[in-house]
Amino acid sequence: MDLGFLGLGQMGGAIAERLVGGDTRLHVFDPSADALARFRDLGAIVHSSASSVAAIAPIVFACLPDPKISDRVADELVASPGALRLYVEMSTIGRQTVIGIAERLGARGVTVVDCPVSGGPAGARAGTLATMAAGPRAALDELRPLLARIGNSPFEIGETPGLGQMMKLVNNIMAIANQTITFEALVLGAKGGLDPDLMVEVINKSTGRSVASETIVPKAVLTRSFDFGARLAVPYKDLALGLAEAEALGVPMWTSETARQVWRVALGQGMGGEDYSALIKLMERWAGTEVRGSKAPKS
Repeated sequence: MDLGFLGLGQMGGAIAERLVGGDTRLHVFDPSADALARFRDLGAIVHSSASSVAAIAPIVFACLPDPKISDRVADELVASPGALRLYVEMSTIGRQTVIGIAERLGARGVTVVDCPVSGGPAGARAGTLATMAAGPRAALDELRPLLARIGNSPFEIGETPGLGQMMKLVNNIMAIANQTITFEALVLGAKGGLDPDLMVEVINKSTGRSVASETIVPKAVLTRSFDFGARLAVPYKDLALGLAEAEALGVPMWTSETARQVWRVALGQGMGGEDYSALIKLMERWAGTEVRGSKAPKS
């Protein structure tokens, strides 16, 4: 089976690794020569463009960083669909962008499945992602065995592209708001004299626990490594997309808007390229303290 994959960044590259080998020939494209070289070494067939991949692969996955790039790649495929008949959009780019892509490719006989994922690069490498697929029933049936290689929590959200995006944005709004308040509260505790390791242990056995307290903080904050796996600008982009959907639907999002202001300040401080666990450093600077675990390097 010839499969295509477009976008080999932190998330896309980790997902694409799950599709190399076995009964598939994976055709890949990314602007990064280093990313292409790595996949050539893994046994994938590298290409010079998205349309070159689509010329051979009837099923193409895409995991791209923002709506503008997704639109640009889709337009390239509209102009030259080649063998492409099923396009799986795994990027988090918002409902309206996916609907537009589905309409344009649909006019060229290509079916689009909206299939964002959750679980981060570590989950992608481990094959434990949650997949949120939305598209025609026949396409979902065909994709099911491939999605089982990518994740272990498959969800079929509906038959209309855009519903997967909405599900992902709801999830990410919650995750980002939880992370923001978790970081604020931990900084408060540290400033008030609580031991950071003990504080996190208590929280994770109590009602304040969240993915942020259970995974992000122990791995990347207490250790001061700040290497959880994505640039700070990426969750901000997702939050902005979610709030745009809320505004279009007339849904008030008071708490989420407040969280966005915190992330916007971090971007304004030049932190967009840092790991998103580093958001806590902004709050620590305000408070004059650190949430530093016992195993972290000495400051």
